[in-house]
Amino acid sequence: MDIDWENLGFKFRPTRSNIRFHYADGKWDDGKLSNSYEITISIAANALHYGQAIFEGGKAFRCKDGKIRIFRPEANGERMNSSARHLLMPEFPVEKFVEAVRTVVRDNEDYVPPYGTGGALYIRPVMFGTTPQIGVGASLEYELIIMVVPVGAYYKGGIKPVDAMISRDYDRAAPHGTGHIKAAGNYAASLISSKQAKDHHCPVALFLDPATHTYIDEFGTSNFLAITRDGKYVTSLSDSILPSITNNSLMTIAADLGMTVERRKIKATELADFAEVAACGTAVVLTPVGRIFDGDTVYDYHLTEIGPVLKRLYDEMTGIQHGERPDRHGWLVEA
Repeated sequence: MDIDWENLGFKFRPTRSNIRFHYADGKWDDGKLSNSYEITISIAANALHYGQAIFEGGKAFRCKDGKIRIFRPEANGERMNSSARHLLMPEFPVEKFVEAVRTVVRDNEDYVPPYGTGGALYIRPVMFGTTPQIGVGASLEYELIIMVVPVGAYYKGGIKPVDAMISRDYDRAAPHGTGHIKAAGNYAASLISSKQAKDHHCPVALFLDPATHTYIDEFGTSNFLAITRDGKYVTSLSDSILPSITNNSLMTIAADLGMTVERRKIKATELADFAEVAACGTAVVLTPVGRIFDGDTVYDYHLTEIGPVLKRLYDEMTGIQHGERPDRHGWLVEA
């Protein structure tokens, strides 16, 4: 194994193993580690035709004391079950999920980037229906695979503000649809908007609520948050966005730091009133947004680097994850 830890980037690479579970006859099996990165399923598998596929994203870190710890795996297990319920897929016991994550992380401990590199072991569980069928309906059998990948910073060159573009032509999710769960199809639906944004030199697309196109929903792969001029933490309240574990953690940290936290509907016109704006998610933690383009309107936050409040939140979050700051809420699980 020859890994350039300082220049990992954020991309797939095989590791020693993944862990796999099979669901049939109404129950999950005990699972097993596999060194294969291939799967064999029927060409009529439910996931390929009717989209019964969900996934999660988490991280494990090599901490300052040398131990490997996983960040909030039980929250990933609970959110995966929320997704499963909505798509009529079988739930997976959260305790079993956490132990499975610990097992696969331990088996790949030499792929966890060293402390101080800023890297992590990314954890990607994916569940999908495998029953061959040509009629619409829930699958009878499922696979759950948890793979791990060593990753560096999502954006190379450090944390720098990126530009975003509001998607006016497309929606990420339908009203009362699947926007609140981590369904694979949500991300396929966002690809065209992401391409459109990138064609306009904006790395990320920002979606509005699908019912009225009046309120801010979220970015294509991340929740939206903003810091007001008087120092409040504001994030979107919507039935069509994913409940981000990272955003939830940042809100808790903000409250710990004495900030007022507001989860509410945010009108798109409020973008002009914010001091700092960011996208937040597992891969990035926080990505500051320098400008937001909405047709001929440009909201410019005049930032050349991450803003002071976002920097404080980012440092506190990553400090907890790497064992540099107290874990007051018991978020870290030792592998």
